[in-house]
Amino acid sequence: MATFLYRLGRLAFRRRRLVLMLWIIILAAVGVGAVNSSGSTTEGLSLPGTQSQEAIDLLQKEFPQASADGATARIVFEAPAGQKLTSAANKTELQSLVAKLEKSPQVSSVSEPFADGQISKSGTIAYTEVSYKVAQTDVSDAAHEVQAEVVTQGEKAGLTVSLGGNAVKDEAKSKLAELLGLAVAAVALVITFGSLIAAGLPLLTAVLGVGAAILSITIATQFFDMASQASTLALMLGLAVAIDYALFIVSRYRNEIRDGHEPEDAVGRALGTAGSAVVFAGLTVIVALSGLSVIGIASLTSMGLASAFAVAVAVVIALTLLPAVLGFAGRRITSNRLSTRRMKALDRGVGDAVGVRWAKFVTRNPVKVLAVSVIGLGLLALPATSLRLALPDDSMKPPGSTQRVAYDTLSEGFGPGFNGPLTVVVDARGSDDPKAAAKEAATLLGKLNDIAGTSDAAFNKTGDVALIGAIPKSAPTSQATKDLVGSIRDQSSALHKDTGADLMVTGFTAVNIDVSAKLSQALIPYLAIVVGMALILLMLVFRSILVPLKAALGFLLSVVATLGLLVAVFQWGWLKDVFGIDQTGPIVSMLPILLIGVVFGLAMDYEVFLVTRMREEYVHGADPTKAIVEGFRYSARVVTAAAIIMISVFSGFLLDDAALIKSIGLGLASAVLFDAFVVRMTIVPAVMALMGRRAWALPKWLDRIMPDVDVEGEKLRQALAAEQAGPQPEPVLAGVAAAGHTSPDLHGAPSAAGNAAGSNSAGTLRPPLAQHHHGRIRRLPGDPARQTHDAETPGDTEPTPRQEPTRGKIRGLSGLKQRFTRDSDATTPADPADSADSQPSAMRKRRRNPNRKN
Repeated sequence: MATFLYRLGRLAFRRRRLVLMLWIIILAAVGVGAVNSSGSTTEGLSLPGTQSQEAIDLLQKEFPQASADGATARIVFEAPAGQKLTSAANKTELQSLVAKLEKSPQVSSVSEPFADGQISKSGTIAYTEVSYKVAQTDVSDAAHEVQAEVVTQGEKAGLTVSLGGNAVKDEAKSKLAELLGLAVAAVALVITFGSLIAAGLPLLTAVLGVGAAILSITIATQFFDMASQASTLALMLGLAVAIDYALFIVSRYRNEIRDGHEPEDAVGRALGTAGSAVVFAGLTVIVALSGLSVIGIASLTSMGLASAFAVAVAVVIALTLLPAVLGFAGRRITSNRLSTRRMKALDRGVGDAVGVRWAKFVTRNPVKVLAVSVIGLGLLALPATSLRLALPDDSMKPPGSTQRVAYDTLSEGFGPGFNGPLTVVVDARGSDDPKAAAKEAATLLGKLNDIAGTSDAAFNKTGDVALIGAIPKSAPTSQATKDLVGSIRDQSSALHKDTGADLMVTGFTAVNIDVSAKLSQALIPYLAIVVGMALILLMLVFRSILVPLKAALGFLLSVVATLGLLVAVFQWGWLKDVFGIDQTGPIVSMLPILLIGVVFGLAMDYEVFLVTRMREEYVHGADPTKAIVEGFRYSARVVTAAAIIMISVFSGFLLDDAALIKSIGLGLASAVLFDAFVVRMTIVPAVMALMGRRAWALPKWLDRIMPDVDVEGEKLRQALAAEQAGPQPEPVLAGVAAAGHTSPDLHGAPSAAGNAAGSNSAGTLRPPLAQHHHGRIRRLPGDPARQTHDAETPGDTEPTPRQEPTRGKIRGLSGLKQRFTRDSDATTPADPADSADSQPSAMRKRRRNPNRKN
């Protein structure tokens, strides 16, 4: 894969104008398609196999006039202080408003408050039920205008009018969260790179990629049922991962340029290494999000697939458009005018970055660090044992919104259970006496303690299916209401035995309960599928069993800690004033499983980018501990920046007034915080330090059957070294070739230089025209291979950067090694084939400059 991506990167670099033009054409095409798309999203939940869905299907067939799947609204009226709605003036005004609603477009029925007993005992609060012929997303603007006119007219008459239900249009949402996330991302990128050009490229490519993905999803709504939240989740995730992927590739490109490679070659090498990690990181995210389809909820499936598509577009953008844009930037991307003095010193190899110092501290104290981290996350996870799930209702709307006012007013006038009415369906098609069956069903309901009241049975035209309304005493999301639904369903067997009729419960509250139960049951299968497939991908990447296992266990630890934090804040009310939460309640049903899908993909991103660099150093000869430190040296800064960007994007949603949006923002932000900084930056190096070489162990039988995807780019380096090697072999003394393959530090892992300078059948050793520098191929100054290579790539016309002065005197090949490994913390051991102790002095002089004529 690394070789293919190397060639792809160079091709995109050379054909940058064509690549850019193609992406502009694609963006324009999907933009035109989206504008002309007539599709729409849906808010409904379809739950095949559940009793509530079975009852809804029956009502659609037997009570078409009831519009079982149609939108509903509750218009709540409250009399002025000191007055009652039963007074002549207020009663006349209320009846006028109800008549106005009856003439509204798309309305199928409107209840009469005075005739249907929809007035509170105090006479100060009343409501009317408005049923529409269409689903929530199809309610027209004209119907919403009538709702607004009713509110305005009622307030002019002195009444307080509020609107509730799913037919009410939400207020326009602020884009502050997205703008804040982009602003923080820009700042983080500038700090990371110290350059406006380097910081701007990830943002530019991310915006173009997300734009193409969202417009494509809009077109897809014409052919598939898409949840209204699908594009929002795709936007959030697509933007975050696109910035992250571009960040890693741009960072690697800058490093390759500083190592002396020409821009075109640097792009190819960056894609061959960091690009391989991007591909597999993207695959883990796509697997995790696509796995949402196993749950069986159509809206959740569409959200997962739409987000997975956005991530796939982000990967393709990073592998094609980004190299082309880097071609336009050239060497200017290495400018660091905005860097601090400290950052410039670190770029020169002077001193250690914070990430390196932290890695050294963790590897020196792995047991203590591991114990503190695991215990801390474990304590945070304890509240998760009290997790309760519920679908969002009007009680989660922002305080002061019309939906929240209507909800609170109804609770005050009619009791907390009034906002969660139950629809009991009596299916008496198999009964000899349907009316007697309905009467017995009403009697059974009346014996239940938690029912505040029931309505008379209403029959369909054929008289064999009846509807009975039941009002619970407790709130819709309470455990008591959940138990009540179960008790009603338990009465079905007794009713069927006596009358032959069946009893079913539906309505929003029952659907809520069924969704929560279905999601809870799907958690284990979902985790098994997602984690299992991701483990296979990670085994291919790292060629190890313990590293993927450790990655998955660390992710689970961060998820349960996040769920514990959500329970403590939103259910128990801890720190609720800090987050602006005015009312506690259950966690949104879909949040835990969305959290698992989203965060698992992001967590594997950080795992791949961080540990891939560790493996790269280990393969090139570093011992396990040094490989950990070097992995942090090159990856810690960009992983930190990526995590900060993610956290900032998600934290922006905490500024929203709705508790639902706050919970999503806090859940995703805290999950990334725990996983990136506690698990990946702390637990991972501690565990790998304890495992040592065993971390990279792989059974021989498994090693033989697994394909070698070469994520770290080792085969690419060998190919480049072989391509650059001169055709003329050089004779050496006996035994030198064999010495070039023995070293106690390589742990059986071949190095690129060792392969490039390996022995042949004639007992000769090719001169090493490429030298490793921190795990990278670095051509020696003056090599004819380098001159030939440069001559073969006419596109690389920019001058080679001036070499930095070396420290001290250079004596023999030993001094040459010193020149290319002068960083204070360079831990990659030199190739033993180049060791001054393994070759005679005459040979060392010859190897010092193979082009010099004696």
